[in-house]
Amino acid sequence: MVRGAGLVVLPLLLALACSSSSDEPTNGTPVDRPAPSPLPVLTDVPTTLDKTLVPTTPRQSYKDGPNPSASPASLTDYLNRGFGELAPGPGVPYATRVVDGSTPPAPGPNAKRLVRYVHLADLQLADDESPTRVGFIDSADLTSGALRPEDPYLCRMTNAAVRSINALHRKDAFAFTILGGDNADSAQTNEVDWALGILSGGAPVKCDSGHDDDIVPGPDNDGKDPFVADGLAMPWRWVTGNHDVLVQGNFDITEYRDVAIGDIAQGGTRDYTQGGAIVTGTIVADPRRALLSRTDLMTRVLADKDGHGLGAAEKASGRATYSFDVEGTSFRFVVIDTAHETGGAEGVITQSEVDRVIKPLLDKAKADGKWVILASHHSQTNLTNNGGAFGKVETDAILPDAWAAFVGGYPNVVFSMVGHSHENRIRSVAPTNGHAWWEVMTSAIADFPHQFRVVEIYDQDNGWLMMRTHTVDFSVDGDPVANQGRRGGVVDLTSGWLQQDGTGKPEDRNAELWIPKP
Repeated sequence: MVRGAGLVVLPLLLALACSSSSDEPTNGTPVDRPAPSPLPVLTDVPTTLDKTLVPTTPRQSYKDGPNPSASPASLTDYLNRGFGELAPGPGVPYATRVVDGSTPPAPGPNAKRLVRYVHLADLQLADDESPTRVGFIDSADLTSGALRPEDPYLCRMTNAAVRSINALHRKDAFAFTILGGDNADSAQTNEVDWALGILSGGAPVKCDSGHDDDIVPGPDNDGKDPFVADGLAMPWRWVTGNHDVLVQGNFDITEYRDVAIGDIAQGGTRDYTQGGAIVTGTIVADPRRALLSRTDLMTRVLADKDGHGLGAAEKASGRATYSFDVEGTSFRFVVIDTAHETGGAEGVITQSEVDRVIKPLLDKAKADGKWVILASHHSQTNLTNNGGAFGKVETDAILPDAWAAFVGGYPNVVFSMVGHSHENRIRSVAPTNGHAWWEVMTSAIADFPHQFRVVEIYDQDNGWLMMRTHTVDFSVDGDPVANQGRRGGVVDLTSGWLQQDGTGKPEDRNAELWIPKP
């Protein structure tokens, strides 16, 4: 289940909305806040090798209680009854897994680590006051992404993940962080700017729109207050997801440009002047909600810091399909843009895109003697010919079996990093004819278990490579705002309104993945 994949009434609701905008945002009376102070430096971040975090309340059925996302009073009641609490559980050791099911040989005398990096997926930083929101159709099923209890805290939760990554980096350096896509939630300029601000650091970040909200009176104590973002202490690389280029991750932006910057909400958006209630009707317009085209998105990311892997070709095409080498190793990442801009939450790869850029990148990597790690938002099993219910059919789309066969023709492809499904999952992709490789999926920051993934790859000096990977719960030490957001995410699960627990099986979280060296 992919949250937000079934928003079947959005076109009807938003077609009813008229729009109005101005050259400057109308934010009401600004809240007088002192400049935010930096959060304390984290010194210790346990990983799930050390301990896990387990909800203290058993999951109930969503039928047993109200939707915590739809009513602030309901969320408060769940929190008061302990539905948002976590307790320490046992750590999860590495499971040994071999791509062909065999037993791995003993490491050679010169086995060594080649690279260490982070996979950070599905932030889905949401402007929960946007007129494109459809909170009234939030459910415990396919439309469960329409609202989350933690929506106003997702920026602080992402910042907590950044702080945690930096703490681990200080103890044992990461070469880079690679994203998993769905960095924004609805292709809005302000959402992308929030993601860039948190990941790159610099000026204080304020994840607010429309009214200048102060959910809890006082500074630095709620998700709408500005905060200091340290930014990742290592380079990071961009990956595009469906939510980065589509309204609600499903709909072509061309039909909703005026709606996004307008002042009419038809589908249900949050109003923090009413305690966060879901409302329709006239709201405060904000031009910072403008929807980004693909080329606008690439231009914005490219202009930030080092461009995060993008270059002139990606800016021109609007597609983040590119490659980068891992310094000091034989590894080359090939990043593939699988989002379908005409609509639909699922992935699309066309033969024309393969011929234009993907095959040349893989052919060059093979000619250069590089071992390839693929990175994309969608997994092999999430590929379609139309992106799902709201996209247009691509007559030359490559479907899952054909994609597996194509990649299997490159014996130098060894791993693939994916997101989208909001769960931890590791699987061997073995085409009928050709080479098998490992596909590694990381759960979302936006949904429970709110984890990122640490990856280390070793040359075992015996003809094999081994990926050692484990998941990490971000630390909220010194950040009660991020903690409040995570508690909301736990409520979403334990109340039954988030039906998928993305934690995954132990062997899908912490594993040693063996594959013959190309």
